[in-house]
Amino acid sequence: MSSSPDNYIPKSPVSIACNIEKTLEVLGGKWAFLILRELFGGTKRFGELQRSIPAVSPRALTSTLRHLEDKGVLERHVFPTVPVTVEYTLTPKGEDLHRIIKEMKLWAAKWT
Repeated sequence: MSSSPDNYIPKSPVSIACNIEKTLEVLGGKWAFLILRELFGGTKRFGELQRSIPAVSPRALTSTLRHLEDKGVLERHVFPTVPVTVEYTLTPKGEDLHRIIKEMKLWAAKWT
C-alpha cells in the first residue's frame, strides 16, 4: 500500500480517543504527574522524591513508581549498599512526556 498524501486516510475520532486513554493509563493516578515533574530534573532517590512530594504516602509513592516502571516510563536502579540505594531515572519514553505535561501546565495557567 502506498503512503502517498493522496492515499492518506485521517484517523477517526474514536481512534484518537483510544490513544488518549492509553496515554492516561500510562500516566496512572494523581501522583504520577508530580513524580514525573521531579524526574524531569534528573535522577532521584526514593527519599528525595518523598521529601519533594510531602503529601504522598510511602505506599502510594512505591505503587506509582512501580506502575511507571511497568509502563516503561522510568528505570529503577538498585545499588548494593547498606542500606540499599535505589535511584529512579526517566527512560526516553518518560522524557517524551515532558512536552505533553508542560503543555498541560500552560493550559492550566491560562484557564484555571
